[in-house]
Amino acid sequence: QMQLVESGGGLVQSGGSLRLSCQASGSPFRFYTMGWYRQAPGKQRELVASITSVSSTNYADSAKGRFTISRDNAKNTVYLQMNSLNAEDTAVYYCSADWPGRGRTYWGQGTQVTVSS
Repeated sequence: QMQLVESGGGLVQSGGSLRLSCQASGSPFRFYTMGWYRQAPGKQRELVASITSVSSTNYADSAKGRFTISRDNAKNTVYLQMNSLNAEDTAVYYCSADWPGRGRTYWGQGTQVTVSS
C-alpha cells in the first residue's frame, strides 16, 4: 500500500508561482512512476505531468514550458513547480503513484490551486 499526501496548494495571482509537494510512504518509492493530475469543476481529471523511476518526464501541452516535475527518492517526494499560472490552472491537483505492471494506481487526497485573474 502506498500513501500519498499533497501539500503546497493555495491562492495565487495570475502570473505567479506555486510548488506542490507529494510525500509518499508505505512502499518503495523509487520504483513508482509518479504523476500530477488536476480536475477543474465540471471537467474530467487530466494528466499534468509524470516522471518515471528513471526520471523520464512527460507533460501535458498546457504544462510544457511552465511546469516542472521532479522527484527526490531520498525524501520519497515528488514536486510540481508551477510558473506563469493563469486562471485556467485553477483545479484540485492530485498526486498519483503507479508501479508499472502491477495494475494499480494510488491517489492522494488532492490540494486546491486557485489562480485569481
